[in-house]
Amino acid sequence: MSFEIGEAREALTRAFGFADFRPGQVEILSAVLSGKNVFAVMPTGAGKSLCYQLPAILRPGLTIVVSPLIALMRDQVESLKARGIAAAALNSSNSSEDNFAIETGLRRRRYRLLYIAPERLIRPDTASLLSEAGATVLAIDEAHCVSQWGHDFRPEYRNFAEVAHRIGNLQTIAVTATADAPTRAEIIAKLFPTRPQVFLRSFDRPNLYLAMARKTDPARQIEAVIARHKGQSGIVYCSSRKNTERLSLELGGSGIAALPYHAGLDALVRTSHQDEFLNCDGIVIVATIAFGMGIDKPNVRFVCHADLPQSIEAYYQEIGRAGRDGLPAETLTLYSDADILLRERQIVESGAPPERKRIEKRKLNALIALCESPRCRRQSLLAAFGEDAKPCGHCDVCDGRWGFFNGTLAAQKLMSAIHRTSGRFFGTHIGNLLSGRMTEAIRRHGHDLLPTFGVGKEFAPAQWKSLFHQLHAAELIIQDPEDRDRWVLTGAGRAVLKGEAPLQLREDVALSPKRRSRLRTRLAEIQTSQSEDPNSSGNDVFAPARPAETLVPLTVNENRLFAALKTKRIEIARMQKLPAYVIFHDRVLTEMARRQPRTTAELITIPGIGAAKASSFGPAFLAIIAAFRSEP
Repeated sequence: MSFEIGEAREALTRAFGFADFRPGQVEILSAVLSGKNVFAVMPTGAGKSLCYQLPAILRPGLTIVVSPLIALMRDQVESLKARGIAAAALNSSNSSEDNFAIETGLRRRRYRLLYIAPERLIRPDTASLLSEAGATVLAIDEAHCVSQWGHDFRPEYRNFAEVAHRIGNLQTIAVTATADAPTRAEIIAKLFPTRPQVFLRSFDRPNLYLAMARKTDPARQIEAVIARHKGQSGIVYCSSRKNTERLSLELGGSGIAALPYHAGLDALVRTSHQDEFLNCDGIVIVATIAFGMGIDKPNVRFVCHADLPQSIEAYYQEIGRAGRDGLPAETLTLYSDADILLRERQIVESGAPPERKRIEKRKLNALIALCESPRCRRQSLLAAFGEDAKPCGHCDVCDGRWGFFNGTLAAQKLMSAIHRTSGRFFGTHIGNLLSGRMTEAIRRHGHDLLPTFGVGKEFAPAQWKSLFHQLHAAELIIQDPEDRDRWVLTGAGRAVLKGEAPLQLREDVALSPKRRSRLRTRLAEIQTSQSEDPNSSGNDVFAPARPAETLVPLTVNENRLFAALKTKRIEIARMQKLPAYVIFHDRVLTEMARRQPRTTAELITIPGIGAAKASSFGPAFLAIIAAFRSEP
């Protein structure tokens, strides 16, 4: 195996231009090269594709890659061809002549990788073709699509295990960036005949800045993000076609190059807008979730949500489209009570069985808890995927954007109310109970007779609901693993309840400045009688923030060269009708501007170029650099 990995490292440098593997890739490649079935969950940008692309050029036989998006197939194939790797794609966007030529090439075993749409793979005639083509591996990208209750469900994915057997007991490799524990179990059960070797990598994307806020003026809030990224590409997600159209017009009216994208647009318009976004810098795509799965544009510098995402998995998947090149990128998610109510109603009115509705409700609670979190966003996000983390210093909470107050008393009231109602009620009911609102449910359950009824009138029910979610995000309360309809206190929660540990909570972000000022005064009055920990004020609940990872900036002259290199890249991309990043990523051009290589030998030492690209595109870029160096 050490020999195969050594050979793989040499091929990595030769074909892809990298001197060594990213963390976690060697173990996965070792398993793949030894013929094992593999299921890998890796964050976007961690190099999932390489785990099946590199073995495909090292071993005989054809690797079939199932991809759910035609645009992604096209870009992947063009990128591989630019690196001198024999690849093709079979899909409905090809002409009949093109597909015939590809099928002929398959029968003559000319290709190492074939990208194929799920719908075409499950056709009976496709199995015999791929068997004749010498297929040995089935690689399933975006494997979370197999989950019937996932955010990107594709029914065709359920048939892949049968298809692999029909073609010839193919080695199966499944990869995804988005799968919680139940989804991972479903993927394994449906795609593999026996348990595969499973690799679960950290979900952390440290280059992404995470921020969330209540909606005030969504267009202006999003424009503030775009203003920080002038001339750069970004995605804005909306919950409906109507919102997509309206927001793209608003942004356009402010001079922003914003294009709408949703399933209601004409197919040619959608394709045109997607191509413009992929091929040009400075375009903002305003889209529903119809846009994005598999989008491989590496230099997306921001992703905004104008509305609450569908789930925490959808949120993770969608923000993952930013910063795929590993450079810093920004995210902002806006939400409102109306968004939350809409999502709750969608779950209730769905045709899902009761158990599935409970799971969806639990996932929604996790997303709301992330929005309302009093602690590091990254900690809360990773906790939703079962991963522990320290405060990141690279989110809006760690940056100190939010005001905090001593929330010990409020938390004690909340947890007491949860305990006295046997943990059977959620934030809305608990909020009504504490604020003394006599609802039909309060009366029916006799909760107006509880000692906690009306003891929290300093907050409105909506504010108590927000604080309820903060306790959930801080892991002071959780849903009972054995009974998901019941809330229980954790050990940390019991410590706060007993007064053994102080607690900082975020001021309710739904309050107006005037009401927030009045609330602070009222809280100060209440808390003067409390014995407070002298170290519990301000933001001391958080560990010291570490600075966000940054790159050494280019000098003024280097930036001039970088701009000239980008111009040449666009020129070549347009001539060859390719996305600009298929030629070279921004990170490669940045290194060119910094190192200013004189020869092909020097050029090829820059990570991400490789021999084939150096040969095809190198002379044009070396000429730009030479001309720049000769300037007085």
